[in-house]
Amino acid sequence: MFDKKKTESWEQDVIEKLAFDAVVEKRRSRRWGIFFKFLFFLYLVVLLALWFPDKFDSAELGKLGDEKHTALVELNGVIAHKESASADNVVTGLRDAFEDKKTKGVILRINSPGGSPVQSSYINKEITRLREKYPKIPLYAVVSDMCASGGYYVAAAADKIYVNESSIVGSIGVRMGSFGFVEAMEDLGVERRLMTAGEHKAIGDPFSPMAEDEKAYLQKLLDQLHEEFISVIKAGRGDRLAQDQDLFNGLFWAGKESIELGLADELGSAGSVARDVIGAEDLVDFTYKERSLERLFERLGAGAAQMLGKISGINATPRM
Repeated sequence: MFDKKKTESWEQDVIEKLAFDAVVEKRRSRRWGIFFKFLFFLYLVVLLALWFPDKFDSAELGKLGDEKHTALVELNGVIAHKESASADNVVTGLRDAFEDKKTKGVILRINSPGGSPVQSSYINKEITRLREKYPKIPLYAVVSDMCASGGYYVAAAADKIYVNESSIVGSIGVRMGSFGFVEAMEDLGVERRLMTAGEHKAIGDPFSPMAEDEKAYLQKLLDQLHEEFISVIKAGRGDRLAQDQDLFNGLFWAGKESIELGLADELGSAGSVARDVIGAEDLVDFTYKERSLERLFERLGAGAAQMLGKISGINATPRM
């Protein structure tokens, strides 16, 4: 016989179970929705950090405090266009450091063997301009492993230069390098076919003999660059330089001897200069950091250009 009460109870249980399952499913969907929204937010933060690293570095975070800090700008590696130590990158970091209202002093920490005379000159002149514009903010160069040639060209503009006992300092000179394959080509029976419009257009070509007048011309060019280098060092260091005839002949010295020669002022590190000289122990990094993807594509393009250059000849650009 049909039991109406049991039927109604069964239907009610089914309805309650369906309702409960619907609530559970809704809660599960909401949790997954929150999870995926969090992942998407994290993804956006990572993208922003990659594309705008200067907004997420310690310099930006350091501005949140009220205390004065010491601004740090790194100059690492060869000073050249498209390199991390290019004038554009270093100057950008220096400007940001000086313009920050909480900066009490600036440290330019250098570890460089040198590089382009032009790029080095750009940085030197910008340091001079910034020091004149912000006379109350000192700029000190701190040398880590090496401050040679173009690196020293930059450092000479600082208020003072601090070194380690084992730092290598100096190499005030200019060089231009190439190779000569003329005799090797003759031994191999290879004929050089080169056409130019302009008598000296192929000056320095490694597969052609170098004429004496061309050699004299290149030496004159190097001497001019060297004289400019020397004048910049004398303007920056003044009477601190020792009267030593070997000072500008391309030699380099360890830290303590560089102090004796007047190329540097005292022993010190970035930490000790910030603490004992500037009086603001907290270091905030203002070093310009390029966008990672942009840097990758630029390097790929530069690599292709260098390969084409190597195919056509040898680079003999003057270097400090």
